[in-house]
Amino acid sequence: MASNLGSFLKRTREEKDMKLRVVEELVGISNAYLSQLENNKIANPSPKVLHKLAGCYGVSYVQLMQLAGYPAPGHDETAKKFRNSHLNNLTKDEEDKLSEYLLFLRTKKQQK
Repeated sequence: MASNLGSFLKRTREEKDMKLRVVEELVGISNAYLSQLENNKIANPSPKVLHKLAGCYGVSYVQLMQLAGYPAPGHDETAKKFRNSHLNNLTKDEEDKLSEYLLFLRTKKQQK
């Protein structure tokens, strides 16, 4: 994870004068987890978590994904490297979650 994701999240939250408990109530993510994110203790925040935070803070979801180390859209070589390094040897649970997320993205794309 990029070391500046946590500081970006904390700075953004503080600029909006929001306490961790308020964010917890708004997005349904525990303030303990949010604190760990802000202090770079969470290695791989899920896209779902990043999506919720982007909506809450009014920031770009793509930007949060990039700060978390996910490949930028349209960067085929980066995406290929990501797939090769992160998608091998997935557990059944990880495969299921990935399938759910892909279905979510495709459904969202069709609604546009």
